[in-house]
Amino acid sequence: MSIRGRHSAFHRRRLEEAGVVQPNLPKDALQSKQFQTLIELLGSGEIEGFPSATGSKGSTEYNTSALKDVFLNSTQVLQQAAGTSPSDEDFNFQNITFEPRFGTSDQTAISGISETESETSVGVTVTKDTPVSRQITNTNIDAVRVTLGFPSMQKFEDNGDINGASVILNIQTIENDGTTKTVISDTVKGRTASTYFRDYKINLPSGTSFPVTIRVNRVTSDSTEPTLQNSFQWSSFTEIINESRAYANFAHVALRFDAESFPNQPRRMYRVKGTKIKIPHNATVRADGSISYSGTFNGTFKTDKEYSNDPAWILYDLLTTSKGFGDHIAESSLDVFSFFSASQYASEQVDDGAGGTEARFSCNVVLNSQRAAYDTINNLASVMRAMPFYSAGAVNISCDKPTDASYIYNLSNVSEAGFTYSSASKDTKFTVVNVSYFDNETQEIDYETVEDTALQTKYGIVTKNLNGFACTSRGQAARLGRWFLYTQNNEAETVTFTASLESGTIVRVGTVINIADPMRAGVRRGGRIKTGVSTTQIIVDDQNNTDLASTDSATLSVILSDGTLETKTISDITGATITVDSAFSSVPQTNSVWVIENTSVELQTFRVVSVTEQQLLNYQIVAVVHDPNKYAFVEDGTALPARTITTLTALKDAPSSLQGTEQIVVLNNRAVSKLFIQWQPVSGVTEYMVQYRFQNENFISERITRPDFTIFETLNGTYEVRVFSYNALGKPSTNPATTTFTTVGKTALPADVQNLRIEPISDQFVRLRFDKSTDVDVIHGGNVVIRSSNLTDGSGTFTNAVDVLPELSGNVSESIVPNIVEGEYILKFRDDGGRLSAGETSVLVTSPDPLPKLTVFTDREDSDSPPFGGAKVDCFFSEDVNGLVLGSLETLDDVTDFDAIADFDFLGAVDITGGSYEFANTLDLGGKQPLRLRRHFVTQGFYPNDLIDKRSANIDTWTDFDGATAFDVGASLLVATTEIDPDTSVSATYGQSATTITITKTSHGYSVGDFVVIDFTAGSATDGNYEIISVPSANTFTVTSATSATISSGTACTYGANFSRFNPFVNGTYVGRGFKFRCEMDSDDPAQSIEIDQLGYTAELERRTEQRSNISSGTSSSGLDITFDHTFFTGQSGTSVGAGSQLPSIGITANDLGGTDKFELTNISGSGFTIKFTNAGNAVQNKTFSYTAVGFGRGS
Repeated sequence: MSIRGRHSAFHRRRLEEAGVVQPNLPKDALQSKQFQTLIELLGSGEIEGFPSATGSKGSTEYNTSALKDVFLNSTQVLQQAAGTSPSDEDFNFQNITFEPRFGTSDQTAISGISETESETSVGVTVTKDTPVSRQITNTNIDAVRVTLGFPSMQKFEDNGDINGASVILNIQTIENDGTTKTVISDTVKGRTASTYFRDYKINLPSGTSFPVTIRVNRVTSDSTEPTLQNSFQWSSFTEIINESRAYANFAHVALRFDAESFPNQPRRMYRVKGTKIKIPHNATVRADGSISYSGTFNGTFKTDKEYSNDPAWILYDLLTTSKGFGDHIAESSLDVFSFFSASQYASEQVDDGAGGTEARFSCNVVLNSQRAAYDTINNLASVMRAMPFYSAGAVNISCDKPTDASYIYNLSNVSEAGFTYSSASKDTKFTVVNVSYFDNETQEIDYETVEDTALQTKYGIVTKNLNGFACTSRGQAARLGRWFLYTQNNEAETVTFTASLESGTIVRVGTVINIADPMRAGVRRGGRIKTGVSTTQIIVDDQNNTDLASTDSATLSVILSDGTLETKTISDITGATITVDSAFSSVPQTNSVWVIENTSVELQTFRVVSVTEQQLLNYQIVAVVHDPNKYAFVEDGTALPARTITTLTALKDAPSSLQGTEQIVVLNNRAVSKLFIQWQPVSGVTEYMVQYRFQNENFISERITRPDFTIFETLNGTYEVRVFSYNALGKPSTNPATTTFTTVGKTALPADVQNLRIEPISDQFVRLRFDKSTDVDVIHGGNVVIRSSNLTDGSGTFTNAVDVLPELSGNVSESIVPNIVEGEYILKFRDDGGRLSAGETSVLVTSPDPLPKLTVFTDREDSDSPPFGGAKVDCFFSEDVNGLVLGSLETLDDVTDFDAIADFDFLGAVDITGGSYEFANTLDLGGKQPLRLRRHFVTQGFYPNDLIDKRSANIDTWTDFDGATAFDVGASLLVATTEIDPDTSVSATYGQSATTITITKTSHGYSVGDFVVIDFTAGSATDGNYEIISVPSANTFTVTSATSATISSGTACTYGANFSRFNPFVNGTYVGRGFKFRCEMDSDDPAQSIEIDQLGYTAELERRTEQRSNISSGTSSSGLDITFDHTFFTGQSGTSVGAGSQLPSIGITANDLGGTDKFELTNISGSGFTIKFTNAGNAVQNKTFSYTAVGFGRGS
């Protein structure tokens, strides 16, 4: 790797010698060259060096031969076959110089590398008689570079040829003490028609006496002929201070190349034997970097570090040196013997796949970027299939390598929870692996492809690309690929269990264990030793529930007193006594663990991946399935033998007693219907396959682990169900258990409302109470529908009633509703599918009037003559039903056979877009009052053409088939109010831009959201009822037109009073002066229409009393004018109360009134009155009095 910045130097040079040939130039042409020198960091710490280098380090032979390990743009500088004295033809690039340093603490600086340069211009021509000199006074410099310029070097011959010229020169140094040396003697020979530069570097060694004079001399006589051009001048000199830092303990190189070969800086790679590391005292490094061992390792290391690519000791070095994690991890905290064990396995020679052998694992990697410590440690450990872990106060590594089982577990030495198995298997597995590795020969990333043809038959070609971390071997890459394919296909299962202190502390990460699990094996073949009789005989526990097998090469394994596992062949079993054919190392202890294994039922083998302490006394152990034969498979492809670990492989019987029950239940706060199926469990079966289908559709399959199954969202019809039993291998029973069920789904109607009762609250509201619905699909997602009818004789029905308020949630049991005063409340439940109760539940209301009220007006649009004389939109009055009904979608122009029409009023389908009716007259109270409104509103749904063929809606949406009732219709009564004279007409002007109409009127007083009827008396804007969208100023407001236009401002228009939006009309009190009423009708079924039989309202004013006390009447001859706090309603033209016909009643209480004193009331009106007190002589008297005014309304 290379590091630039402070540790790099860049130089530009000119060629010291001529003769370079380029196309289109004469053979003797002179050409200037530039050079670049790079210093590049190879690594921290001492490295071994360059594997191809010969000779001693620091020698010319070493530096030259090391160029075989230097690659520029992926090409070797020196060919691999070159000898110790290479010729120019052995070099792929010319003019390359190379000097390495190996990261020792005492290494010297690379010479000739400048740190600073200072150039001084000279520009003087040198002649034979006039040498040119310059003095150097800076005593800190190490060298001087003299640059000479040759404007032209050529000779013109008499025959017209142009040849090159030559000139001899030398350069001298004259020191302060008089020492004179000729340091450069050169002959410049060649041809150039333009200026050619040549550099000469003069080293000034230590001891030079300063100041030093540099003198350039011309030896050749000056040319006096114009045909010979060979003059030159001293162009400049450069003072150089060399780089003097040695960069101790950092391996680096200096590489110099010319710009002719590399116009751009080349990509550089170096093949090195990298950092030296500590290796064991009994280790020898092989030529390939792996390690061989002799003797016994005692835990110590060699004094001197050596190069090795052994991954175990590379990881150890990284953990213990300051360049890695040594500042954070004490070497004493590492289990050095676990690293030694991993190194032994990594260094074993295996088949390299090319007819030779190589180390099983080698680590060749450059760590040149910052990364997380955890990732780095795990990456290095992964090279040798190892896992670092902390145990017994030390950091260990566990290498996945061939290891015999060292402990056994059965249900007797684990917790009551037993063994829990889980699998990370996937539906799709990789069948082809491309492993990338770095090819040292080509210096490129290459790929080794490994395939699993057996998996390909099942999953096809599914490719995985793997990065072979630190891998430079094709053979190692191939082994990694086989390892990946094996583990993903065979090591997906893990087992988790909890053991006590006795059995939990004996194992650690990497330990191979055997498990005898009767739940998986199907038989009990392990437990506790009841009695250890001798070294060849034991008595076991629970003989009656244990399969004591002595055939098929049966063996007995026991845990001895020292915690070791030993296995012997069984020679005899008599009752609960087991005898083996050879002695154990010691007598098995009573209560120790034992297991039996034979070829018919083998023990499960796992490798521990974690041991976690729990509550000080227990240990949770997690292990992954382990096959000891996998290593041979990975390294040489040996086939894996099958293992038999269970008897649970025989096909099982189908379940019996298959039965089902349909229910409606709550799921995610929603009512759903379900079919609950259950059966008698089959012994030894833990998984079933349920297949079901509805009405002969395709079967739906699901595998489950319990003896019951639920089908949600059942429909009305027949379900066919069949159930298979699975054995432990996932093989189904030969035949299933089958049955059929008939379900109704959620088609049943809700139950009727029960125990409806009414409680008065006030003259405006009542409370309805009823029993909460018992139907799940009403409580969750359904509604309570409350309607009212004005009919008082009990003839009201759900269809001729109207909604009192929006539908309530289905889980309520009471509601406060507006008081209809007289009539009938009618209730139904509606489920979440829109189905209503079959019956109606109602209660009649006859409320007493607690206070007298003034009936201002009663309007019945249905009893007007003619009826329903207001504005109709998509509706009409039908004499057939004597009511207001929705219009149809068909016109007479669409009729082709008039004789076939039974009723022209109901021509075609009902207009399901709805219709509306606006009352004929607006109610005007003459002033703003709180008005009590009660509606008269009786409706009913009906089928205008009561034939199925006339019904075009989807039959699945019909709620009624016999035509008796029509539920899919509705109507609502609406009211809008204004606080000003509803007959107001204001002249104004307007203008339109696009769809925005701007009305201009000084101090209009209207607000956003008001509705106003506008008559555009000029221009092309459309008259209508508009909502005010914005009020830009007190003099303007805007509305939005349905069509776009451009109309100039100032165009005339008039507009009316500002009304509120039409809001739902429920019995209650409304404040305003003017009132407009509208009925809106709708249908969800084109076969159903709504009939409005009664439509109107009663407007009433509440009786009110106003009092005031201790009023002084004064002595004004005209009397005292009293103004009420709030005006009384006295009548209004257009109402049932004539104007001025309902004056308030005034009562006067006078204080200290004499026997002949009297008072007179005049000018009585809705806003006040005049009172005057006089005596017998009609003289005005000042009296204190109180008054009580009784009337109707409360004006503002």
